[in-house]
Amino acid sequence: MTYVVTESCIRCKYTDCAEVCPVSCFHEGPNFLVIDPEECIDCDVCVPECPVDAIYPDDQIPTGQEGFLALNAKLARDWPVIDTKKNPPSDAERWTQVKNKLKYLLRK
Repeated sequence: MTYVVTESCIRCKYTDCAEVCPVSCFHEGPNFLVIDPEECIDCDVCVPECPVDAIYPDDQIPTGQEGFLALNAKLARDWPVIDTKKNPPSDAERWTQVKNKLKYLLRK
């Protein structure tokens, strides 16, 4: 099993989760974080750290967001590892309640 970062993270990109990961499986993109499924050890420590509830086990991904499992795997290959906490984007709070954010995902 692996954990998956879902849509809630887009444009919020809080990095509390990356800081606590014991195996550095988080990767950082311009406005989103992903988990490398090959590195994730299913330890669960990242889940309570996410202030926007964006991280789920791969067998509990919210309905309609199943595609984020493949998206995490693909983007983890292209994006650098992040293992420290950074300041969130200045407008992150504004994006915490926005739905249907996939169209705002920056991939490069």
